[in-house]
Amino acid sequence: MQTSSSPHLHSAAPVSSVMLRVIYALIPGVIAYIGVFGWGVAVNVVFASIVALASEAVTLAVRGRPIKPFLFDGSALVTAFLLALSLPPFAPWWITLIGTAFAIVVAKQLYGGLGFNPFNPAMAGYVVLLISFPREMTQWLAPETVSGHALSFVEAARVIFNGALPPGLTLDAVSAATPLDTLKTRLHLGETVETARRASPVFGSLGGLGWEWINGLFLLGGLWMIYKKIITWHIPLALLGGLFVMSLVFHLYNSGAYVAPVFHLFSGAAMLGAFFIATDPVSACTTPRGKLYYGAGVGILTYIIRTWGGYPDGIAFSVLLMNMAVPLIDHYTQPRVFGHKD
Repeated sequence: MQTSSSPHLHSAAPVSSVMLRVIYALIPGVIAYIGVFGWGVAVNVVFASIVALASEAVTLAVRGRPIKPFLFDGSALVTAFLLALSLPPFAPWWITLIGTAFAIVVAKQLYGGLGFNPFNPAMAGYVVLLISFPREMTQWLAPETVSGHALSFVEAARVIFNGALPPGLTLDAVSAATPLDTLKTRLHLGETVETARRASPVFGSLGGLGWEWINGLFLLGGLWMIYKKIITWHIPLALLGGLFVMSLVFHLYNSGAYVAPVFHLFSGAAMLGAFFIATDPVSACTTPRGKLYYGAGVGILTYIIRTWGGYPDGIAFSVLLMNMAVPLIDHYTQPRVFGHKD
């Protein structure tokens, strides 16, 4: 492995400490997620964490690597959290199993483990699921305030592992398309943004109903990570800025066909992607200027996919596409070496 020129910056915080703080920053948003969509979110997080740790341990054993230091560095748990939060709350258990195992075994360990994976493992697992099982991956729940049905933790677990809803309740009664998906569908049918938002109860005042709180708390968690120097401001600002500028330009061009920027920022995985996914220290850019290009690229691609692509969100695909450009971006944005003029 080629080492770049000095000087090298060293962080006193071990990997396990950094990953633990990332999980701390996720917790407020996870609580809001559970409050909006129910206990299925918690079931997915717990099950994904178990699968991630088991997959990591088995793969390390097969590779002949020490298990304990890598298993407890927290990176597998962060991957599990990010993937589980990207899944529909009532996704069947085998969806979580396949996606998490692929993320850990293929996208992470087969490339050499933490520090060598060129792609974000959680998003690699998510995209495999989205392409392979589109029906299961699009069966989202309506917010509990809309559906009027709140399931207990045990009932949610039964749905996920047995497919058994409580008596008298059908999946159609609790499921609904996401706000991004609903808006895209209605716009393609020729409706205006205002008509589409009035016609569906899944829209809130800023973004999707409930998604506003989820994104707001992920924003607070991300700002806390910047304050604690777990991440830098470059990628989140560039990503959200790219998404904001693109949506603002088209909204000003035709407000009836293109929704306002605030809706894009507070719907879907915008804040989760900006602060927790795109900032992955292994698969993202490392140079200060490169981080800005990388983040802006993710934001612009996300808007393009959301507006004209075949998928309602786009964060996962955008991150993976920009992951491929990271080596080139870092190569051309290296800061000047000390002692050199150029």
